[in-house]
Amino acid sequence: MMINKQVLLKSRPKGWASEADFEILEAPVPKPAEGQVLVRNHWLSLDPYMRGRMNDAKSYAAKAEIGEVMIGGTVGEVVETHDASFKKGDFVVGMLGWQQFGVASGKALRVIDVKAAPAQAYLGAIGMPGVTAWIGLLTIAEPKPGETVVVSAASGAVGSVVGQLAKIKGARAVGIAGGAQKCRYVVEELGFDAGVDYKSPSFIADLEAATPKGVDVYFENVGGEVLEAVSRRFNFFARMPLCGLVSQYNEANPAGLRNLHAFLTNRVKLQGFIVSDRPELWPRALQELASWVGSGKIKYRETIAQGLENAPKAFIGMLKGENFGKQLVKLV
Repeated sequence: MMINKQVLLKSRPKGWASEADFEILEAPVPKPAEGQVLVRNHWLSLDPYMRGRMNDAKSYAAKAEIGEVMIGGTVGEVVETHDASFKKGDFVVGMLGWQQFGVASGKALRVIDVKAAPAQAYLGAIGMPGVTAWIGLLTIAEPKPGETVVVSAASGAVGSVVGQLAKIKGARAVGIAGGAQKCRYVVEELGFDAGVDYKSPSFIADLEAATPKGVDVYFENVGGEVLEAVSRRFNFFARMPLCGLVSQYNEANPAGLRNLHAFLTNRVKLQGFIVSDRPELWPRALQELASWVGSGKIKYRETIAQGLENAPKAFIGMLKGENFGKQLVKLV
């Protein structure tokens, strides 16, 4: 009998998530019913939104339940199918969670071309993070040539694509990241115009120097003190797509925005968004992202943990900013 290793949510974190909040166990490999597909997962995506799903609180999506497999995006290979749209050996993207094997309806899976790009890229630059960047920047912020676009968590899976999209659209890209190495990466490898280290004692002065004409677009992934600092640089009619607040996800009492006055006086458009709200945009976004990745206009980096048993540790490290680029777990 084949065994399916799984990571379950064991307890709800109070403050920072810990490895003790997860449980690793083995179960029989599930059998697909009519219309379903059995997939052997090769790659697991780890993303900040998962921390919110661990809470027992109202949100835009269902919470993870105690004793159930943790939610997560996956890429894997079809090993058995009862849906004529798929064949054995197809590679598919799905939401099969933190486990080695998963069953899903064929309607919940998308076949990918692993000859056109590495399989794991469909969980990053040409997957949900890339589409998040595309929708938030291009449909909410709509940057114009010559404008200044600032993005936090700039070396991460979403932020790195945001800055490169801004450059493709003729804007000036400024990335905020943690540490000199990440700041060098966004400038020297990704082509940003400037990188600002939020951990530096001179962060405020460095941000001012990097945005001499103010900020027209701020793509927000972090929140907290970084948001406060950027808000003081807003130009009139700036736009702020609110994608995430990762600095607040493990806080028992998340910080509020003290500088709301800046939004009023500068007539800033602030819009929170969830990438799954706009399914009709995904095909176009994925097509454009794949083209730009293929041509080298969009580059990406990955941090890879080996083995499902290391997913909890890698997840916590990702929340602390220890990853460089997209955080993945290699399962096969």
